[in-house]
Amino acid sequence: MPTTQQTGEPPEIRGVRRYFVPARGVRFHITEAGAADGRPVLLLHGWPQHHYTFRHLLADPPEGLRLIAPDLPGYGWSGPPPHHWAKEDVASDLLALLDELDLPQVLLVGHDWGGFVGYRMVLREPARFEGYLPLNIAHPWPDTRAFLAHIGRFLRYQPLVATFGVPLQRHTRFVDSLLELGVTDKSAFTAEDIRIYSDRFREPVPGRAATDTYRTFWLREIPTMAVRPERRRATVAVRALFGVDDAAIHWSLASGGTARADDYTVEYVRGCGHFIPEERPDLVRARLLSLAAETAAAH
Repeated sequence: MPTTQQTGEPPEIRGVRRYFVPARGVRFHITEAGAADGRPVLLLHGWPQHHYTFRHLLADPPEGLRLIAPDLPGYGWSGPPPHHWAKEDVASDLLALLDELDLPQVLLVGHDWGGFVGYRMVLREPARFEGYLPLNIAHPWPDTRAFLAHIGRFLRYQPLVATFGVPLQRHTRFVDSLLELGVTDKSAFTAEDIRIYSDRFREPVPGRAATDTYRTFWLREIPTMAVRPERRRATVAVRALFGVDDAAIHWSLASGGTARADDYTVEYVRGCGHFIPEERPDLVRARLLSLAAETAAAH
């Protein structure tokens, strides 16, 4: 198991609990809020971020919910994984984390790469999830022509991260610029918020994890999806939320018309970019509460 330690302190969020949990070779850093005996909700962030993307929700947790926000392997203050960030491996890491936390079933929220991995989790072990709220992420069943029509968005930045990610994140304002450009409402990020994110990716472990995230996507996940498109069907309730001003992922890649799912809806949010947990935290909170109420009977 890798033993590299993260440096610095996590950013302050009012009222949260923090701890570390080892699972499948990863030393997970967890930020938790809400009732310790409440209904568990697993919150998964993306790049170039960490658990702080859910700070508004964590600082004001809905009554009756236990919010659990791990830093993904190698991100934030979690330790590096013993693999190169293949998304199925990360899904296995997170399922092992749920086992370590003794959580047989949770509500799931996933943004960006956290949403991508979240779909793998609900497809692989649907009984573990009462419902899923994916945020600004394509679902696993995009129409090939639609995907190719919008692949230029990925080409703007992803090959750069996959190839030169460590020096790019460490020595330039690349992360800062992506965050600044990724929101429609520029007040969603303060200069301090951006620094909190960009500083982490100047560190060796998160910088390497981000690079591996994109490298495996281009070298493994995209070729696999091209040869063997996703055929598994989602059987849990999926309530997707998508800011249509997203410059990284086109809203059509989350279309309900191509989703192979028993119960899938998508809500498109005008005047909102990619980082919807920060640009529209009120809406994310409301839709989480709606999903919790909708699935309460099963719980």
